[in-house]
Amino acid sequence: GMSQASAARDWLVNNAETAYAEAVDWLSANLPNFLLAFLIIVVGYRVSIAAKRYAGRPVYSWIGRESVASTLLRLIKLSIILLSVLLAFRVAFGFSPTSLLLTATVFSAVVGIILAPLVGDIINGVFVLSDQPYEVGDMVEIVDTGKVGFVEEVTIRYTKVFTIDNTFLVIPNSEIRKRDVVNYSAEDVRTRQTLEVSVTYESDVVKAREILVEAAQETPEVIGTQGSVRIGKGDYPLEPRPFIVEFGDHGVNLALRYWVREPYRLQMVKSKVNEKIWAKFRQEGIRIPYPHRHHVFDDTTGELDVSLDGQEETEG
Repeated sequence: GMSQASAARDWLVNNAETAYAEAVDWLSANLPNFLLAFLIIVVGYRVSIAAKRYAGRPVYSWIGRESVASTLLRLIKLSIILLSVLLAFRVAFGFSPTSLLLTATVFSAVVGIILAPLVGDIINGVFVLSDQPYEVGDMVEIVDTGKVGFVEEVTIRYTKVFTIDNTFLVIPNSEIRKRDVVNYSAEDVRTRQTLEVSVTYESDVVKAREILVEAAQETPEVIGTQGSVRIGKGDYPLEPRPFIVEFGDHGVNLALRYWVREPYRLQMVKSKVNEKIWAKFRQEGIRIPYPHRHHVFDDTTGELDVSLDGQEETEG
């Protein structure tokens, strides 16, 4: 053991100067190439930023859709960076694009497994950009989560939604294509809402329906004028309309359908309409029903102590 260690030490001492000289020679021969390759990558990166900046306005005016235009500009930037990296490898190591492709085929199986989800997101991103289910600035709702917000960014891989709770929601395109997405800003921002309320059978149902219409018309955010909206093959009136839904167990169930000018504060508008309905119902003596329970006592239920006018009584 000692002899092997001493032999290794002697070999290191004898070859240290040679190894050092070879390292210096290799570095002096390749350092200029490394510096040139680094310079090519830096210049390519700066050129990509400049190209994205100066091509931005022409591309936006040509395409017209912010999501597609931003994706195209991003691809231009990445392409310039990729070309600069390939050129740098060619200068520094003598690699050609064909040799890089051959090297890529060796790792294709491993890389394919790793990048499969990413490729799926990219393919779905192409469909999202081409199908145009929403655009940057649209107000959307992710139905399964109940999240509502504005589309902030649509890339080839994901969609970013800025929610009304002041948070960001980033959803991969492969996931968002499987979900139900409500677009409140598509085509026409006017949105129809339904408000349900019940009144007792003793109340004046005709007056109650009039109050529903009045409450909606007195709310500024609600469209109270006459007119219609074309949806599919049907025309739907814009003015608020009350309906008798059904005769329920506890009262008459009514529904008010009204149109809101903008979809941005639907809950607040609904609350305003409800406040007016509540005030007008109380003023007109119209009552909202609620379940009543009758308690029956007989010989098998024991006793219950009750108090009437301060007098204690016992009922069996």
